Amino acid sequence: MGCMVSQLASKFAFFPPSPPTYQLKKWDDGKLTVVSTASPAVSIPNAADDNSLDVLVVDTKHGNKIVAFYLKNPYARLTLLYSHGNAADLGQLYDLFVQLKVNLRVNLMGYDYSGYGASTGKPSESSTYADIEAIYECLETEYGVSQEDVILYGQSVGSGPTLHLAAKLPRLRGVVLHSAILSGLRVLCHVNFTFCFDIYKVYITLLIMKRNL
Repeated sequence: MGCMVSQLASKFAFFPPSPPTYQLKKWDDGKLTVVSTASPAVSIPNAADDNSLDVLVVDTKHGNKIVAFYLKNPYARLTLLYSHGNAADLGQLYDLFVQLKVNLRVNLMGYDYSGYGASTGKPSESSTYADIEAIYECLETEYGVSQEDVILYGQSVGSGPTLHLAAKLPRLRGVVLHSAILSGLRVLCHVNFTFCFDIYKVYITLLIMKRNL
């Protein structure tokens, strides 16, 4: 019974856009760029001509390949790691990323969960944890970003992986939760108790982190 309910909660937790709003294209020099497939077309610059945008494919420990956008701001001191909400992919979020990068004066790393956009695999609670861990490792190894200079931003479903990573990184600059969920089951029904098979127990993670401050 618990497994069935957990699967139901997962089913209602993930709604990747179908079809995705973008595809990846590789140039002769091996550099990746993005081609919009949305109607009307999503405005995404040619990454081969835009030095402020890196299009990345990152391997996770689950064997999936996830797509990420890294937007650079020459005036930035901090980096925002953005975990997006449901029913969206990077193609729809690019304009928002640009606004955040400019207005907040940050570098920004946004990524698509497994099964979203052009990322491979299927979305699940555990895969999103592997996704954000791989993206953070990429920030460390490829861009030399330390956790003291990282702000985690999680919207809706993105609050789950955001707090998962935050619990592992005690020296983060900050954590922002936008329309955070309490848990997978508490999105579906109004209950005030915890099941062991629930997903994204965000409220419990928040309580633990608060007590450790």
